Amino acid sequence: MGENTSPISVILVSSGSRGNKLLFRYPFQKEEHTASQTTKLRSPYALNHTGDIADDQDGECRKESSPTDEQLVAGFSDVILATILATKSDMCGKKFELKIDNVRFVGHPTLLQHAHGQVSKTDPSPKREMPTMILFNVVFALRANADPSVINCLHTLSRRIAIVLQHEERRCQYLTREAKLILAIQDEVTAMSETNGGPQSTFQHILPKSKLARDLKVAYDRLCTTGVVRLHINNWLEVSFCLPNKIHRIGSYFIPPEAIERSLKAIRPYHSLLLLEDEKTLLNELPLDCSPALVRVIKTASAVKNLQQLAQDADLALLQVFQLSAHLVYWGKAIVIYSLCENNIYMLSPNANICHSSSLAEQFSRQFPGHDLITMLAKFSLPVSLSEFKNPLAPPVQEAQLIQMVIWMLQHRLLIQLHTYVCLMVPPSEEDSHCKDNDQPFATRVSGRSLSTPNALTFGSPTSSDDMTLTSPSMDNSSAELIPGGDSPLNKRMTENLLASLSEYEREAILNVPAAQNPEDLRMFARLLHYFRGRHHLEEIMYNENMRRSQLLTLFDKFRSVLVVTNHEDPVISVFQSLSV
Repeated sequence: MGENTSPISVILVSSGSRGNKLLFRYPFQKEEHTASQTTKLRSPYALNHTGDIADDQDGECRKESSPTDEQLVAGFSDVILATILATKSDMCGKKFELKIDNVRFVGHPTLLQHAHGQVSKTDPSPKREMPTMILFNVVFALRANADPSVINCLHTLSRRIAIVLQHEERRCQYLTREAKLILAIQDEVTAMSETNGGPQSTFQHILPKSKLARDLKVAYDRLCTTGVVRLHINNWLEVSFCLPNKIHRIGSYFIPPEAIERSLKAIRPYHSLLLLEDEKTLLNELPLDCSPALVRVIKTASAVKNLQQLAQDADLALLQVFQLSAHLVYWGKAIVIYSLCENNIYMLSPNANICHSSSLAEQFSRQFPGHDLITMLAKFSLPVSLSEFKNPLAPPVQEAQLIQMVIWMLQHRLLIQLHTYVCLMVPPSEEDSHCKDNDQPFATRVSGRSLSTPNALTFGSPTSSDDMTLTSPSMDNSSAELIPGGDSPLNKRMTENLLASLSEYEREAILNVPAAQNPEDLRMFARLLHYFRGRHHLEEIMYNENMRRSQLLTLFDKFRSVLVVTNHEDPVISVFQSLSV
């Protein structure tokens, strides 16, 4: 995936009174072909078998590109690149995308509002005119089959750099000064080549003298390695950018940006924000003009605190907390989890590195002296609830350390959380077994790691987290409480209406359950019926219906003959935990 996410080259071109110019490109060749040497090549993509070092790339080249990638752009001369990338004025301010064979060029050409015939400040004589730049274009070269999301992201980076350069040009003519410096160096190197009789590396001379050239090199190197770019153009304005295709990964696998976006759209107030770095490190990385609300979110966030509580503690609107959380997740500084509590069930991630000599094992030993990562992970080889680790006789420090270990393992994607899902599954009658093979309401649609139908469901005694109930800001009207009181005709009619979506056989099977003889239990079952599709986990039902965990578990136990309970990951947060979904 590195080939399709890393750019092949970054190129800066301009157009003005001196024509179209290629100001800088990186990576560059140490020795460039002369025009006569270029014409001798059979094809711009032909491999050089003569042993000439003209095709050798700079020693500081990117870490992820192959020689084939370098050959792709090396086949284009500077003149050709300047001609095809310096577009017309009417194309400025729009996305520029050009595909030539195996290379795709992406940029954002930008027009500079210079008046033609500008008079020099040093020479007031109107006879002389300063060389003017009409437009410029910061272009990234990619493989032609690059992912569309990568193409869009690099266009965004090109546009951001262009906006900053345009601003600095208007403020202090920064781009004009850099262009004049670069062109002067090019003319000097050309003269040296004619004198010495051999080709010279133009861009190698430009790099140490031009701040703009060094910024473009830094942007290229960061895109090929970490995916996070932070530039200070002209040591003044900051350009911040991240390539989500690079920074979101589980082990050696990258998470598709589309999966991240779907997950961010589905976060709920009962989710929590888990920071992947310590608070001090994150705060030091923030720009000086960052939002104070973002600082408050970072300082207040906790793995044991849901987003609704986070909004209250940070004194922010819940929607703003959602937006700031999504911002941190997008930049790879946090992930979304379910709040840590005793009822949480965790197991070892299928992508976890369980090697004794791994770097994670060493980090864990340094973080928690006296504890071994492999031994700790072995405790989660099967799904286990955190309540099983609780020892009433142990000191509080031990429980606090366990929480920190779980948080550390979640940060490094070593654990996944399993949630409880419920499915209505009425056994078919003998005469209907054949006709219902293709119409099983939920059995064939249940997805998860395990599906079991126990004879008797034992949930254990409620824990302290059972009393933690969130209040949903907007409850579904169909799930509102029925009229309290006895078995009134109105309640009967409402219960029948809720069960009307089922087949006659399913209604009979439900009504034959002993618990259905209790009107209160039957009404609660009918009220929650639309959750028994295997798509809503227990915590979501608790939040939406403002109910306690013990109430739901008791109801599941009473109707266990027509319900199937299964444990698997929450699709909303599983994207941050494993690649199994």
